[in-house]
Amino acid sequence: MASSVTVRGSVAPGFEEVRAEFAAVVAAEPESGGAQLAVHLDGLRVVDLWAGEGVSGDSLFALYSSAKGAAHLVVALLVQRGVLDLDEQVARSWPEFAAEGKGGITLRQVLEHRAGLIGVDGGFTVEELADDRRLAARLAVQKPYWEPGAGYGYHAFVIGALTGEVVRRRTGRSIQELYEELVRAPYGLDFHLGLPAELEPRYLPVLPALLTVEQEAVAAAGAPAPDSLTGIAFNLNATPPTDLVEYAGSRAVRALGPASSGGVGNARGLAGLYAAAAAGLDGRPPLLTPGTIAEFGTVRTRGTDLVTGEQDHFGLGFEAQSSRYPFLGPDAFGHSGAVGAQSFADPRSGIAYSYTRRRFAFGEGGGAAENHRLAAAAVRAATAARTPTA
Repeated sequence: MASSVTVRGSVAPGFEEVRAEFAAVVAAEPESGGAQLAVHLDGLRVVDLWAGEGVSGDSLFALYSSAKGAAHLVVALLVQRGVLDLDEQVARSWPEFAAEGKGGITLRQVLEHRAGLIGVDGGFTVEELADDRRLAARLAVQKPYWEPGAGYGYHAFVIGALTGEVVRRRTGRSIQELYEELVRAPYGLDFHLGLPAELEPRYLPVLPALLTVEQEAVAAAGAPAPDSLTGIAFNLNATPPTDLVEYAGSRAVRALGPASSGGVGNARGLAGLYAAAAAGLDGRPPLLTPGTIAEFGTVRTRGTDLVTGEQDHFGLGFEAQSSRYPFLGPDAFGHSGAVGAQSFADPRSGIAYSYTRRRFAFGEGGGAAENHRLAAAAVRAATAARTPTA
């Protein structure tokens, strides 16, 4: 049963429907632990909302794979500048990677999740998952789990370490360092790949999903086998298998900010990131050109994801948002986060969108179901705002 939950923050004139939808979402799940919603239109923030006990617009949440969006914005920038070549073999800059028949894999195939290198035999420790350098060293000697290029599947815990090692070998800098220098610091974004200790007081620990007995039974019945592709990709083949709530609770994970799964921030930060990427922010031009956005955002993986079962899942590094949200343009790009977060830029409507939540949603992979109604309302309001009046 819905109950009263106070929504705070503001919306620009014309975006009242978005506030109403957000209020309905948080009222329907009063024990969500809190949520945030931020939207930019053509680079200007038009929605800034939050709800939940102890939650503010400045609160920082564990946002897991939202990190992949920040990391691959850096990769897109380096490709745009000619520093990286999408069709160059990874082993040219990272010779150790050629082991076990991986010498022909290109950076493009890694970004498309086609490398087949979704994990390692026996799994990773939490200490390894926190450290992209240690992940890369183990992945370099691992045999792929399918023939590279023959299919695609979500490289959930490792893609940022793979692309990050290519970046490090080419530039001498980590993805985290370049993100800080090129993106986060210049715009003052509250989304971090490596949370400074002084910001820890603003961090609110992630909360596990609240499950009924029936939901627990469904979850147990649907749990992947540890040695399945899904189990390997989500490190369930480790001893012990990775628990995502405990993972985010590790200060090492938050401090090091692994580029696949260690993002910490809020909706303001992620909406600002995608606004800076596609529309421009703070009076500056967009970070990415339309050509780069089309290259990285358009669907590149047709068919079924071997790990998640999703259809037409990826562009390059980013999730192709038009597959999940058909009301978005074909080059909308972004990434979800395991707790139910979703963030993206949609050049067609001009919006940059981010929804974050503190508690895991039941039965969701990536963006929680409520993102459909929230994002659709944001697009409707943006379309109306851009439509000239007679």
